[in-house]
Amino acid sequence: MNFIRFSDLCARGQVAGKRVFIRADLNVPQDDAGRITEDTRIRASIPCIKMALDAGASVMVTSHLGRPTEGAFTPEDSLAPVAQRMGELLGRSVSVVSDWVDGVRLNGKELVAGDLVVLENCRINKGEKKNNPDLARKMAALCDIFVHDAFGTAHRAEASTYGIAEHAPIACAGPLLAAEMDAISKALLAPKRPLVAIVAGSKVSTKLTILKSLAEKVDQLIVGGGIANTFMLAAGLNIGKSLAEPSLVDEARAVIEAMRARGAAVPIPSDVVTAKNFAADAPAQTKNAADVADDDLILDIGPQTAAQLAAQLKEAGTIVWNGPVGVFEFAAFESGTKTIAHAIAESSGFSIAGGGDTLAAIAKYGIEKQIGYISTGGGAFLEVLEGKTLPAFEVLSRRAAA
Repeated sequence: MNFIRFSDLCARGQVAGKRVFIRADLNVPQDDAGRITEDTRIRASIPCIKMALDAGASVMVTSHLGRPTEGAFTPEDSLAPVAQRMGELLGRSVSVVSDWVDGVRLNGKELVAGDLVVLENCRINKGEKKNNPDLARKMAALCDIFVHDAFGTAHRAEASTYGIAEHAPIACAGPLLAAEMDAISKALLAPKRPLVAIVAGSKVSTKLTILKSLAEKVDQLIVGGGIANTFMLAAGLNIGKSLAEPSLVDEARAVIEAMRARGAAVPIPSDVVTAKNFAADAPAQTKNAADVADDDLILDIGPQTAAQLAAQLKEAGTIVWNGPVGVFEFAAFESGTKTIAHAIAESSGFSIAGGGDTLAAIAKYGIEKQIGYISTGGGAFLEVLEGKTLPAFEVLSRRAAA
């Protein structure tokens, strides 16, 4: 994937004295009083900002926050708490600039090298979400270099993520986005084989396009959760009263056949962990997959299945992981996910993981440092797995080739 890296521009001395516009992802959670409750995204934005300042640029940073109404600013929409926390992390004051589309000034003056401002919530601007071309051109006119560093928005063609990249003198990827692009290329465009994907979740319907796309690429497709239950139905097994989508059994069979035609496989669980009701204290029972009763709920894969999958994961060249394989939040039904997680951590292959529940499992088992790359963008990561070309990737590649 060809694109311009902001780090390369800095290294070549092409940033000094330039106006740099960074589109970051600063959409952090806040409590009812507006206090930031988790600042990971702000901390993740700091390297790009420091890179620009150290290179001698004047720096503008913007992001969306929450779901504001375009053209109707309210105090709850403000990036002021973000700017305050950013200033604490950088050890300097960071001002917030409102009504910035027609020009950015700090204390009544044009920005100079070393200045840093946060531009108020970009989704307040009329035309942002629909990528209004006039708005995009105005944004582009504010800068000499546009830096996209928000993978979480890479699947959205908005004025501050896509339109500005079309019109800015230079459009490039910041360190966060570049790392995502590199990891995705390594995992899906040029993977070391065998390539194993784990796709889990409650419903086949929400990930059907992902399953179909991966069925054309991977050597093994591991399914988990409610998705696995639907595939068990497709294999002729009884799943009791487990979560599943019987109407999509034919689609599941089609995925199995597509894999089989390529000499690949969708492993069907040989044993499972069941309960009579969905509760943390429900008694757990391990059964052969063929022995599930009509009143059973399947809440995890069994130890035999987990061990087989773990052995295969340890031999993988590349692993793509999206979703836990059982109800790992309940101690009695976490063994499958825990075994899979540690197998991925112990594998010598390159691993990339994404999705909220996946990140929660990684954190629970303390394997963050043993995963090759942890993706920060939920929707964007899923769209990549679907085989879609993200708008940010497309426009940055096109600008690099121009």
